[in-house]
Amino acid sequence: MASKPPKGDPVQDAPQVAEAKHAAAGLPAIGHTLRVAQQQMGVRRTALTLLRVNQKDGFDCPGCAWPEGDHRHAAEFCENGAKAVAEEATLRRVTPDFFAAHPVADLATRSGYWLGQQGRLTHPMYLPEGAERYEPVSWERAFDIVAEEIAALDSPDESVFYTSGRTSNEAAFLYQLFARELGTNNLPDCSNMCHESSGSALTETIGIGKGSVLLEDLHQADLIIVAGQNPGTNHPRMLSALEKAKHGGAKIITVNPLPEAGMERFKNPQTAQGMLKGTALTDLFLQIRLGGDQALFRLLNKLVLETDGAVDEEFVRDHTHGYEDFVEAARAADWDETLAATGLERERIEEALRMVLASQRTVVCWAMGLTQHKHAVPTIREVVNFLLLRGNIGRPGAGVCPVRGHSNVQGDRTMGIFERPAPAFLDALEKEFGFAPPRHHGLDVVRAIRALRDGEAKVFFAMGGNFVSASPDTEVTEAAMRRARLTVHVSTKLNRSHAVTGARALILPTLGRTERDRQAGPDGKGADQFVTVEDSMGMVHASRGRLAPAGKHLLSEPAIVCRLARRVLGSASRTPWEEFEKDYASVRDRIARVIPGFEDFNAKVAHPGGFALPHAPRDERRFPTATGKANFTAAPVEYPALPEGRLLLQTLRSHDQYNTTIYGLDDRYRGIKNGRRVVLVNPRDAAELGLAEGTYADLVSEWQDGVERRAPGFRVVHYPTARGCAAAYYPETNVLVPLDATADTSNTPASKSVVVRLEQSAID
Repeated sequence: MASKPPKGDPVQDAPQVAEAKHAAAGLPAIGHTLRVAQQQMGVRRTALTLLRVNQKDGFDCPGCAWPEGDHRHAAEFCENGAKAVAEEATLRRVTPDFFAAHPVADLATRSGYWLGQQGRLTHPMYLPEGAERYEPVSWERAFDIVAEEIAALDSPDESVFYTSGRTSNEAAFLYQLFARELGTNNLPDCSNMCHESSGSALTETIGIGKGSVLLEDLHQADLIIVAGQNPGTNHPRMLSALEKAKHGGAKIITVNPLPEAGMERFKNPQTAQGMLKGTALTDLFLQIRLGGDQALFRLLNKLVLETDGAVDEEFVRDHTHGYEDFVEAARAADWDETLAATGLERERIEEALRMVLASQRTVVCWAMGLTQHKHAVPTIREVVNFLLLRGNIGRPGAGVCPVRGHSNVQGDRTMGIFERPAPAFLDALEKEFGFAPPRHHGLDVVRAIRALRDGEAKVFFAMGGNFVSASPDTEVTEAAMRRARLTVHVSTKLNRSHAVTGARALILPTLGRTERDRQAGPDGKGADQFVTVEDSMGMVHASRGRLAPAGKHLLSEPAIVCRLARRVLGSASRTPWEEFEKDYASVRDRIARVIPGFEDFNAKVAHPGGFALPHAPRDERRFPTATGKANFTAAPVEYPALPEGRLLLQTLRSHDQYNTTIYGLDDRYRGIKNGRRVVLVNPRDAAELGLAEGTYADLVSEWQDGVERRAPGFRVVHYPTARGCAAAYYPETNVLVPLDATADTSNTPASKSVVVRLEQSAID
């Protein structure tokens, strides 16, 4: 087992295990939500804050990107959203006295949970070269330090500007504008680690790297397939949409290696009946082997082709390209190979086919379970093939639905946070701002880590997020960060990345979504500002904080970017950075002239609830691809090989977690309490491997580079996973994901199919 944690940091490697739950939400969710919120915010602040979450005149939840409907409940939030809000609106504070008491070496021994529980950052902090502790620094000196290091670079491409998905549209637009005026496209973001595979596949096949459905489409669907996703923990408000679809007559197929409580039964806390009885959501559970999804959809496509009248021939003829090559590949699909790849029984696939053929309107939703494999992009292309066959794109109640994580991760990409920008975007930027942006491609997350590791990048600047904990191959990532000359993190709270620094480091505290953002305004007399975000379905709306800032030294993200740009770029820049800081409406005016769909931005976003961005495949059945049509594809079927005596490991979240933020040490729905170092293993696999329930094992990943990556001291939990598959929480198991094990085309870390062996642990 792992050694004992520092004083005050709770033990996380000795969990208690009980029976898993078979329903999500309900009274336990309400009780847990209120308890956590009141611990962080107090009773009055809890009521005032939570009642403004996701309201039309309130602030956007800093959690997931699930959309809101036009009609909203007074409590328009989920349990995990409330936890995110509570941690941001907490009354706890991390002041300079905290850093004086805790040297960086001490912070490096602390768990992510402990760090996050300390509270909100209040002052800019600086770690000089060779120093043991962060010390307070003025904003002016902080910007000077960044400017000094950037000026010392041989090329702007030796700098990296990372973005978290919580950054607003306005801040993201300014951030990419600054980086490109500096002269680099090194703009990696959290999309590189999650839905990059979706964007790559959808851009090629339908011409837009976003989903094609609105919330109303889910309500109108006949069939919804939820693949590689756990809405009950990761996007809980999605359960309400699925419930509404079920009440409208929809059927739901769940495709996942793990049974998930939320997809079994949803106890809606908004209604009395929901609280007491709930709604059974899944009609058919396909417990698929990790990485077998492409094979499943390929066989379903073959079976649709073999069914008279099942193909929408008019749609295929008028709107698609590449059909003949696709048909040839699909007809070669083999039952035996598919059953081996998926671990499914033939009868279950045949039942799924009957449900597919009975549906006139089908939506396929997916998340990381599809995107984080070597063959993730071909898998999602096959999902598109599946929908195109029956004309299920550009039809109400049908389409592709990649469910994004962070609340504005989709908006950040729309605003230009991308290392491979489209020429048309750069042309528009050049026309509007009068400088020539760089045209060569920049670094994504994996390539940025390599560049830092190899000394080719020297300055790392993060706008939000917890880069060290979110990235793969933890030891390699941490060593790479420590080679940097300067690491900078714009943050609201402490995280692991603040303890893994370059030679010099800065922590720049920023406002949260919940807080009032008051700037000089267009007339200099002071005006409250709002920002905008884009949800997972392309709806753009305003977000207005109301709480007093956590400290008087905080700056907003747009203000930080504008002041940094003025200091680094100096008088040579023609961009009106000072004007942008004073009044965010002026930023939106420029966005309106650069990015299609945002014309009259300020007027559109003034409408309560915001507006939908145009989506040609959805709105017009027009596909802006290279062929001018939706593209069928015909990639070979792939699935992970599993050597004897090994398991396929997927990394996943606990229920007390959002991405790398750990809210607590329980995973209520899976029956895990007071610990995170657990590995879920099918009882039959465990018996064959000699792993008794409650024993401890080291997880050791095996990959082609021959490097041993080890995560020690995990309690073995017998759990009904798919045969041959195991699961464990990240970021604790990110150490097992090789940096170079990535998805073809998208370069996304392959965190959902890691070959591991389990070795007996030495117990202290």
